[in-house]
Amino acid sequence: MIKNILVLITLNLFLYGHSQILKKEIPDKLVVLTFDDAPASQYSVVAQMLKEFGFGATFFVCEFPPNYKDSTLYMNWRQIKALDKMGFEVANHTRTHANVGKLAQMEFNAELEYIENKCDSLGIAKPQNFAYPGYGLNALALEFLQKKEYTFARAGGSRAYDPLVDHPYLIPSWATDAENKNEIMSSLDQARNGKIVVLTLHGVPDIEHPWVNTPPELFREYLHYLSLHNYKVISFRDLEAYIDVDQAKRKIVPDFSKKLKN
Repeated sequence: MIKNILVLITLNLFLYGHSQILKKEIPDKLVVLTFDDAPASQYSVVAQMLKEFGFGATFFVCEFPPNYKDSTLYMNWRQIKALDKMGFEVANHTRTHANVGKLAQMEFNAELEYIENKCDSLGIAKPQNFAYPGYGLNALALEFLQKKEYTFARAGGSRAYDPLVDHPYLIPSWATDAENKNEIMSSLDQARNGKIVVLTLHGVPDIEHPWVNTPPELFREYLHYLSLHNYKVISFRDLEAYIDVDQAKRKIVPDFSKKLKN
């Protein structure tokens, strides 16, 4: 009898803790689309396709050195502002695509604040979400993000995001390229049983970094599949409707033993 009571107490505590992290149940087929580095095709190709299908997305922007000023390669801030006006989320990827795992706090803050100030000058909402450039991170980077009151941060790892297990600053994702269609299609099946699939894309196409290129016809194929099979496709900021981030940060210990790079 006592053993059964202890089991019930433990189970109730477990379920209560989980209910505090989740504001509401995670539906099956929930996908977050994210785009890194601000290549020009995200404005000229990606945004129009997303609007066609009615999908949300987050654009993690930076001024990628050394060729950022070449408008044939990267978006300018007028185009980034246009993404914001279209209803997409503009989020932070540092000024220079910096490996934040190697930065002191002052350097870290300067990298993020440059993007924040650029957004402020253009009337874009202050970025609240972050993606680690090159998946470089460490425990200090998480502390720095918390001090700046960021909400979520995206890493890699090629696995589904479990809001009850994965810390909000260590959200895993899959990265697309021209050769891994089968992997990406298989990943979408994991958006069930409380887990969320996060995809990381770069240019569509990506001229300067062909190893992360996603051909436009392949991107359209992904969007068509998501639409045909009734996936809900959202931005990072939309996750706050499902997850109590403050509770998640308090209850989930960051686990650096899991794969966090793609």
